[in-house]
Amino acid sequence: MKSNKIAMIAILLWVITLAVFAWFFVRGTTVVGTDNRTAVVLKADERNLILQEMRGLLAATHGILEGITQEDRDQIIQSARSAGMASAADANPALMAKLPLPFKTLGMSVHQDMDELTQVAESGQATPALLKMLTGTLAKCVACHAAWQLKVGDSSE
Repeated sequence: MKSNKIAMIAILLWVITLAVFAWFFVRGTTVVGTDNRTAVVLKADERNLILQEMRGLLAATHGILEGITQEDRDQIIQSARSAGMASAADANPALMAKLPLPFKTLGMSVHQDMDELTQVAESGQATPALLKMLTGTLAKCVACHAAWQLKVGDSSE
């Protein structure tokens, strides 16, 4: 009887722990931003890492567009591949827990789009198809920047 009670308490604590983790995984660490966007609160090095990733996505987009204008299929493929899911493979779990689920979902979908663009470019599709795909991806970038800002939080937070 006593062991059943201990087992039930252990299960209850486990469920509570999972629920708290799920709450933070979905919600992330956010506050109301200064300009009506949601601010994701991060350490300075975490913010710098995300901004570096965004600059990489922007550079890849530039490389794709430059490849299209120069009709250089290899540059298109190389640029798109550089921003695919493989570039996000080493994401820090502690940082990912701080990011709200919609932010994570949108970010990962951009990396997936780059992988799809790589495949379409490798298949020899015409440039209008590539431009259409890239336009859809850039719309996600615009939506993300319209909804979120990255804030460096107090080290005591």
